[in-house]
Amino acid sequence: MNTLKVSQDLWVVLKQSLDDSTTGWIQEKQQEVVSTKSAKKLYLMYSLLGGKMDKSHRVDLNGIDEDLKTYLELQKADLLQISRVYLLSLVLKKDGEFFRDKVANIIQIADTGELETFLKYLVLLPNAEDYKYAAVEALRTNISTIFDAITLNNPYPSKYFNEQQWNQMYLKAAFMQRDLTEILDVDIRANKDLTRIISDYAHERWAASREIDPKFWRPVFNYIEGDLVNDIERLFKSENLNENRAAALSCYHSNKTEAKLLLEKYPDLLKEVSNNEFTWKDLK
Repeated sequence: MNTLKVSQDLWVVLKQSLDDSTTGWIQEKQQEVVSTKSAKKLYLMYSLLGGKMDKSHRVDLNGIDEDLKTYLELQKADLLQISRVYLLSLVLKKDGEFFRDKVANIIQIADTGELETFLKYLVLLPNAEDYKYAAVEALRTNISTIFDAITLNNPYPSKYFNEQQWNQMYLKAAFMQRDLTEILDVDIRANKDLTRIISDYAHERWAASREIDPKFWRPVFNYIEGDLVNDIERLFKSENLNENRAAALSCYHSNKTEAKLLLEKYPDLLKEVSNNEFTWKDLK
């Protein structure tokens, strides 16, 4: 998605979805905010948008960038969310140097619903990395809606988190029993340190006779060597079919010879995974 074009496309959505009176009000107020460089007017408009959006109006996403359309559909974006993201993206595009701190202040005082919106659509803002502190802070919360907003179906972590932040997010998602298949770019962000963390976590769970989400093993595929071979073999020998399949998927997509040889010991699973009869999303 081209962040420079986001505000234009969001305005198209608002024009198509709202009545002329409401879009006229939005246009007038946003021009005042930009022309006067008034933080007070920005905050007031951001707040007043809550009372201007008619929830009965259908969101019309026709005629905009396909990637943006897909993302808004995935996040089930409503008109209030779209109008607020439009406002923030517009002012940052017009004068990022002046409005950067003002947008940051909105984040600091946001209620739970507003913060959830901000995190979901953070990736759409110009210079989105400026607000990485808010995304990282969201990893510390125990409020599932806030954690999910930055973690699930969101490209921001893959794009901006460093390895430590990514690993922290992935591990906490497992702790909180979130759907790990909704974390984007798991294969791309897989790393050796995360593999070690996954193995250590698994051994702790096994020692306590507790189950592990089979999907949790996905990032280990290119690091199956040494002690990890024993972990994967344990999954193959499990009475849980989904653990067998997790092992097969890990080995099948691995670049390690040991992993390939291990999978060959289980020809039925090798045949099924080769034929794409199951994927990570199929594991429960």
